[in-house]
Amino acid sequence: MQPQHRELDRAPHLRPARETAPPSFLTRTRSAVRERFRGAAGPDTVGMPAADEDLTLGAFLEAWLTEVARVTVRPRTYVSYRYVVGLHLTPALGDVVLAALSPADVQTFLNAKSASGLSPRTVGYLRGVLRGALAHAERTDLVTRNVARLARPPRIPRRRVSPLSVEQVRTLVAAIVGDRLEALYLVALGVGLRQGEILGLRWPDVDLERGTLTVRHALARIDGRLVLVEPKSVTSRRVVPLPAFVRDALVAHRDRQTAEPLPLRPDLPNPFADLVFVTTHGTPLDGITITRRFQHILAGAGLPHQRFHDLRHACASLLLAQGVPARVVMETLGHSEISLTLNTYSHVMPSVGREAAERMDQLLGAGRP
Repeated sequence: MQPQHRELDRAPHLRPARETAPPSFLTRTRSAVRERFRGAAGPDTVGMPAADEDLTLGAFLEAWLTEVARVTVRPRTYVSYRYVVGLHLTPALGDVVLAALSPADVQTFLNAKSASGLSPRTVGYLRGVLRGALAHAERTDLVTRNVARLARPPRIPRRRVSPLSVEQVRTLVAAIVGDRLEALYLVALGVGLRQGEILGLRWPDVDLERGTLTVRHALARIDGRLVLVEPKSVTSRRVVPLPAFVRDALVAHRDRQTAEPLPLRPDLPNPFADLVFVTTHGTPLDGITITRRFQHILAGAGLPHQRFHDLRHACASLLLAQGVPARVVMETLGHSEISLTLNTYSHVMPSVGREAAERMDQLLGAGRP
């Protein structure tokens, strides 16, 4: 499984250090002091190894994964962290004593990974995982500084988003008319849901009378199994108003689904029983299957290659190009910060700025001599 690059700087958000005075006590040996301190330090250190001059980074990372990351991050993120630790961090740096790990060690590791052919984004993600683990080590006094924070990651070139144009979107919409999953593509185009959010959408989350849907889950593959997980972030959990054409497509999809002679699946887990989009066997749809079908539709319509995720970009670009405020687009897409919306779709903003200038000219320029 590949690391989840979007989690680059989202290492576990653990509880901050307490503001109360540290405990004090007398013992005969330094090792006894360390053990007493760990016992008084609170739940952040439960299950973590003691501060020891021989504690290696590998041993610390294994304890951090099991005792901290596993209970503080989303399951899919935890799997990604374990992948990074097992395949990259421990083989390269696992034998280094934790307290002796230096910024130069981390920089050498990052440079070697870049030289091996890994992308800058992936190398940056490796640093992000290590930085998150060492942040916990710093908080619990296992190290005095976070050396991963001092190492410089490779520069990540900005990927220019190139979504379909208005005419190309119209061609795509015409190409999917009558398709069994027509509504799925229209949800992506009309309201910009992520693929996992679409595949995890349940009928109780769709209010066809009010014309809204609520993003409460996402479908993800973890350890080879499809499971419903929480949305990517707090802002990803949102209520989205539906354009009329998306609402109508969902109504038609519900009617078609009701009429489909799906086989009875008494063994199907209850959370999957009311998914909006399922296979002809009534089972959850796999993202890989959807992507392949999407590529087939694009090729048949004579449209350029696109990722399924690019439908989300097309939605945002079309909204911004029509003058919809960036704040509204941010809330529709479930972005965590408006800067993410503006930076991702900055190429659309010039046309919006020109429209704003023309409107200002109509308002104030008409009366000038």
